[in-house]
Amino acid sequence: MADFFWVFTLFSHIIFSLFLGHYLILNLQWYHYKIGRVVYNHKKPLWHIIFFMVPIVLYYGGKDFFWIFFYFIFIPYYVLWYKKQDKKLALTGRVKRFFTVLLLATFFQDFLCLASEDCQVYGVIFTLFTAFLFSDVSEKYLALLYRKDAKKKLQSIQDLKVVAITASFGKTSIKNYLYEMVSKDFKAYKTPRSVNTEMGIIADINNNLPNDSQIYIVEAGARLVGDIAIISSLLEQQYVILGEIGEQHIEYFKTLENIKNTKREIFRTPNLKKAIIHETADVPEDDIVKIYSKYVSNIKADLNSTNWDLQLGDETIRLETKILGSFNAYNISCAVLMALELGVSKERVIEVVKNLPSVEHRLQKIEAGGKVIIDDSFNGNLKGMLESVKLAKSYEGRKVIVTPGIVESNEETNKIFAKAVDEVFDLVLITGSVNFDVLKHNITPEKSIRVFDKTMLEKMLGLHTKSGDLIIFANDTPTFL
Repeated sequence: MADFFWVFTLFSHIIFSLFLGHYLILNLQWYHYKIGRVVYNHKKPLWHIIFFMVPIVLYYGGKDFFWIFFYFIFIPYYVLWYKKQDKKLALTGRVKRFFTVLLLATFFQDFLCLASEDCQVYGVIFTLFTAFLFSDVSEKYLALLYRKDAKKKLQSIQDLKVVAITASFGKTSIKNYLYEMVSKDFKAYKTPRSVNTEMGIIADINNNLPNDSQIYIVEAGARLVGDIAIISSLLEQQYVILGEIGEQHIEYFKTLENIKNTKREIFRTPNLKKAIIHETADVPEDDIVKIYSKYVSNIKADLNSTNWDLQLGDETIRLETKILGSFNAYNISCAVLMALELGVSKERVIEVVKNLPSVEHRLQKIEAGGKVIIDDSFNGNLKGMLESVKLAKSYEGRKVIVTPGIVESNEETNKIFAKAVDEVFDLVLITGSVNFDVLKHNITPEKSIRVFDKTMLEKMLGLHTKSGDLIIFANDTPTFL
């Protein structure tokens, strides 16, 4: 019996270590492997207590009774919790290395424990720390090697023009618009999806950038001061688009001035030939820098199209597109000015703008079952979300909005959004919990419904909407928020 209990305890300790490791690496992956963000900026810090701190305390203090808690409470609850998460753990090389080291460290510690009569309980803190430390150090070392390879590849592509794009919001849209404009005349390549971190860009260069590319369009994002400077030192871009700057990710940067300084790091390149920037960057115009927002006027936007005037030197052209939202007049205009700078003809640009495809999940219009759906689920800033409210105002039928509010922002910003929503919409489905209180207190109670579980959303829409309704998905939030 004693041998059985010994084997059971040893096996259970290994399983327990793997569960704690899974929770740790999952959260690190969610927050781009920044332990400081996991600890200080997590949207659900209670989860750390439930799935990490309490189990460890009970493990060391609960003795044999802990395993009853572990098998009959912790594991079932953890599995159910994980199933509800939108962002599952991606089994990358880094994750596999983490679990390999965690298992080796656990086996080694258990072996030492078996050889000691004084060992009463197998530890978990040491093994988790060892796996985390090895993962962090090894990834930094590998990153240096991969970065050297990426730098070498960029330098090997003859006459490659690199365009770096950053902004508080709209980066991905601008990137896609510019690619559509230049890809007809040049061999162009752009970073995929929303890849915009240093390691994401390095991997993209090494694995995907064609060796015969003429133009490489790169989206550059940031969560910390210095992030864009690091990307710029890698790319050494000749062309820059610096879009509108606002209080997106203010919880990381603390002040708007810190955001501006970080975005302006995109100028830190020895090869700068042209920069197309928004006036919010607070950079004066000169022979290299052009403030595109000064040259856009007479914007008209509705649920069918957007058109506006763009000044090109002594000439003013009228542009029209099926892309929705008045702010997209600015996003498209900066792409137009950069495309012209790269050698695309004015006639080609006008033609492309007219036929630009909608960017998926960004004011994307869909008609289904007699309902008009505006998918703006990838839009997470106040200005863009207010634009969707403005567009809805012109709709004559019943108006429904599905939203978690503005996730990466403050309470005051969400109050502004909630009050605008309350004035326009007949029904508000509130998803997520991070902004529930502020939305609830600023939206008429009779017209708001809380959606506790995103898996229920489709059923809720079926019950509460009908043919002829306008339904807007404004922003999205993963289940873990």
